[in-house]
Amino acid sequence: MAHRRLVAEFSSPSGRAMRTAELAGLTGAEPDPDLLEWDYGGYEGLTAEQIREARPGWDLWRDGVIPGDADHPGEELAQVAARTDAVLDRIRPLLREGDVAVVAHGHLARVLTARWLGLDPSASRLLGHPHPGTLSVLATEDGHPVISAWNVP
Repeated sequence: MAHRRLVAEFSSPSGRAMRTAELAGLTGAEPDPDLLEWDYGGYEGLTAEQIREARPGWDLWRDGVIPGDADHPGEELAQVAARTDAVLDRIRPLLREGDVAVVAHGHLARVLTARWLGLDPSASRLLGHPHPGTLSVLATEDGHPVISAWNVP
């Protein structure tokens, strides 16, 4: 990150994301609630394996989540995509001046990337799950959005 000319830094407001931003040297990361992880509703706190025990063949990208409680009502993929679109709408004008750092969670980062590429949010399933603390770089090449790095330790 030290080699980049950062004009803005954004992070999910969750404690672990803000800590990751701090560890990455992003001392000015602005908390952005649109970068919170997908609200898994009634599946919050469960692993995919646990969910598949109750729903064989379940796939987050195809089947979504079930409603949860007041703290975790759940989100549809389209709602997550709308949040990432809002983030991208705020970021794109800043990119004329330099780079923008974003610290986000795995599933949300996949949706944000698909939307950056102009793809339907369901295309997020084609991207490998980013591991915690890895770096991915979205860029443009000849005026077209690209992934120039993904899941780099």
